[in-house]
Amino acid sequence: MTATLEPEVTRLVHTYRPRGAALELLHYRGDELILSGPAGTGKSRAALEKLHLVALRNGAFKGLMVRKTMKSLTESGLVTYREKVAAEAIECGHVKFFGGSLDKPPGWMYSNGAFIAVGGMDKPSKIMSTEYDIVFAQEATELEPADWEAIITRLRAGNLTYSQVIADCNPSTPFHWIKKRAQDGHIVMLESRHEDNPVYFDQLPDGSFVMTPAGHAYIEGKLDKLTGPRYKRLRLGQWVAAEGQIYEEWDDAHHLLKPFRIPKEWPRYWAVDFGYRNPFVCQRWAVDPDGRAYLYAETYHTGRLVEEHARNILREVTKTCARQEDGDKDNPLKALQGGRRSWREPVPVAVICDHDAEGRATFEEHTGLVTTPAVKDVDTGIQAVKSRLSRAGDGRARLFIVRDARTERDQALVDAAKPTCTAEEWGGYVWKRPPLVTSQPRPEPDEPLKVDDHGMDAGRYFVMHIDQGATYQLRVLTW
Repeated sequence: MTATLEPEVTRLVHTYRPRGAALELLHYRGDELILSGPAGTGKSRAALEKLHLVALRNGAFKGLMVRKTMKSLTESGLVTYREKVAAEAIECGHVKFFGGSLDKPPGWMYSNGAFIAVGGMDKPSKIMSTEYDIVFAQEATELEPADWEAIITRLRAGNLTYSQVIADCNPSTPFHWIKKRAQDGHIVMLESRHEDNPVYFDQLPDGSFVMTPAGHAYIEGKLDKLTGPRYKRLRLGQWVAAEGQIYEEWDDAHHLLKPFRIPKEWPRYWAVDFGYRNPFVCQRWAVDPDGRAYLYAETYHTGRLVEEHARNILREVTKTCARQEDGDKDNPLKALQGGRRSWREPVPVAVICDHDAEGRATFEEHTGLVTTPAVKDVDTGIQAVKSRLSRAGDGRARLFIVRDARTERDQALVDAAKPTCTAEEWGGYVWKRPPLVTSQPRPEPDEPLKVDDHGMDAGRYFVMHIDQGATYQLRVLTW
């Protein structure tokens, strides 16, 4: 009698419980679909789960996950995919990352032959030269109409019985092109809610929902503390304009630019707003020969001392000299003074800082740079910034921000649904409403609401410095 031993079969167990809009997305077969809703409803997770499921079931599948920039996708969607969606498949080797080649974009290769490419619309050449069955566009409000239309043209791989672009977003203004496209019937918009997310709500047998401890911590502890348009958009999921928005001239489509090489001859300025529990902000600006200003790099982070920020920033703007050992990794200024590091970008003409004397002294001590106290006339500063945001005779503004200028993503700010960079502050920077006195008209607002304005303050310091004139301090350091 002989016994035949069956080969061992490894079973991978992946648990995902979609409901509400997430469940509808999994079954939808139409051309264009977007999940819109507050922060933390599981929108990206649902879209990525669909990509992963289709890839597992169809070896010929060609998918794409894309965002406005590759950097932002790396910090968000790719983390969710790697840690929550495909973790088991990656661990066992069924899914492996491919770094890209001359004729193929980077992405995730499945052992059955399926492939999910990854990329950003800031560098579209490789991803736009390939055809796909399904494309997931994360945070679609960042995209421009031309980006969306370009993605649609790539939906012709033909390996499924349908092709589609699916997307997610937090609500923006009611005039955004995504909202209008949905109103015109070109995009099906599903409303995602916190009750759709099993992490934050348990569903009882009778169909009702009860908030989990994690839900209390996130929704009540963080989202409910938001104010103004950010509360309405990120907590309630409403497409609303900011009531009393200060910088109405701001337009993402015009004022946010693709990264570009900044000529070394353009003078540089740093603007610093100190903080610890609130974000510490250090903006690095360049000014072109026509006087236009570009925010090209930015530190925007909480929970670190000024000296930590100063050392990190100095490492970013300097480099180890050729054939030199950087033995002072914890003290880049010492290495710079000792000739073991050199500047990789021009030394700033001025470092304009908030008036915190201790913060300024610490920043100077760890960077070797002299700081200049900011001109803090808020009203004049706001008018100066508004003037720069307005378009000149050639149709262009005189102040821009380079996309993904932020050098590091602060997860604590992400978790708290707070702005993570200056570019995210504009829409929520509003006038403080004066109290209403009975039987009298409400006075006109005359000061900003002091909430989520740290990048706004630093930017105002910079604009006041270059537009209103400043007294320069000069120190010559001998190294």
